[in-house]
Amino acid sequence: MPLIVTRDQVLDLYAEAARRKWVIPCFCSENLTTTEAVLAAASDFARQRKLDRVPITVGITNQYSHRAQSAWYTHSRRWDVGLRLFMAELQVLARDDSPYANVDVMVHLDHTQHDHDRELLEWDMGQFSSIMFDASTLPFEENIAATRQFVRAKGDQIVVEGACDEILDAGGEEAGDLTSPDHAERYVRETGADMIVANLGTEHRASAASLQYHGDLARQISSRIGPKLVLHGCSSVPPEQIGKLFDDGICKANVWTALERDSSPVLLAEMVRNAVQVAGAEAVGRLQEEGLLGPGVPASGRAALSHFTTCYRQDIVFQVMKEIVVNFLAMWYPGNGKP
Repeated sequence: MPLIVTRDQVLDLYAEAARRKWVIPCFCSENLTTTEAVLAAASDFARQRKLDRVPITVGITNQYSHRAQSAWYTHSRRWDVGLRLFMAELQVLARDDSPYANVDVMVHLDHTQHDHDRELLEWDMGQFSSIMFDASTLPFEENIAATRQFVRAKGDQIVVEGACDEILDAGGEEAGDLTSPDHAERYVRETGADMIVANLGTEHRASAASLQYHGDLARQISSRIGPKLVLHGCSSVPPEQIGKLFDDGICKANVWTALERDSSPVLLAEMVRNAVQVAGAEAVGRLQEEGLLGPGVPASGRAALSHFTTCYRQDIVFQVMKEIVVNFLAMWYPGNGKP
C-alpha cells in the first residue's frame, strides 16, 4: 500500500505493534540497494511467519554532520536531490502493485538538525511519517525549548521523536552521559514529543558490536514516561542484549551501521574468490605480483559480464542485508504477531 504518512495512521501502527509486543525497527539507507533490501526482507519475513502485513520504517539523515545520507544517495552530493530520489523510490516500492505490497512502509527523517536542516524543516512534513528533531547538541534547557517550539509548529502534521541526550560516535574521545530518568521525564513533559531518544549506552557507527546496552535504565525511564523510548546505535551492542527491548519500554529501534559493516566483508570475500571473473587474469596477476592477492586466488580465465557489473556487487550486498534485516525482525517481531 502507499506510504503510511498521516500522523494518526502512524500512531495506529505503533499502537498495534504494542499490542503485539513488537518493537518497530527503523533501518536507515543511503542507496537503493539498502532501501529495497529492507523492504524485501520485511516482505519475506511476513510470508515466512504467515503474517498478512508487517510494519517497517526506512529512515535517512540529511545535513547531519556525522553522516549526511541523503547527500550520499546521489553522486551530485546534494541532500535535497538525494532526499527526493529516496522518497520517489520508496513511493514506487510501496505501491499496491509492488512485490512488497504486504509491508506497511513508514519513512523517517533521522537526526534532523535544529540548525543545519532549517531548510528541510520548512518542507511539508505531511509527506513523511516521523522525524527525529535533533537539538541534542544544545544545552539541555535550550534543547527543550527548541524541541517544544518544533512540536508546537509541526507536531500536528508528523510524529515527533525528540533527542533528550546526544548519542556520540563510537571511538570518540568523549563518553556520553547516560540519560537520567529525571531528565527524560522532564523532557517529555515540557516538549510534548511523541517519542524520545535516550542515551542508554549505545553509540553510532561502531566498528563492532561490543558495547553495553543499559536495559535496567530503560525500564526506569519507561516506568515514568511510558513506552516512548527509541534506541539508537543498535549495531554497537551484541544481539543478545537487545532481544527483549519491548519489555524495557522501547517502541522503536534504529539500525544502519550493521547493514553496511556486516555486508562489506562478504562482498570482499566473494570478489576475491571470483577475482578473475571480476577483473580479468592480467589484473589478478598484477595484484599477486604486488603481494595484494595470495597465490591461492585462481589467476587463469577471463573477465565475465556476470561478475564485473555493478549489479553483481550490489546483489551480493542486497542478499546479505536482507539476512541482517530478517534477523533483527525475528528478535523484535516475536511469535506469530497475535496480541
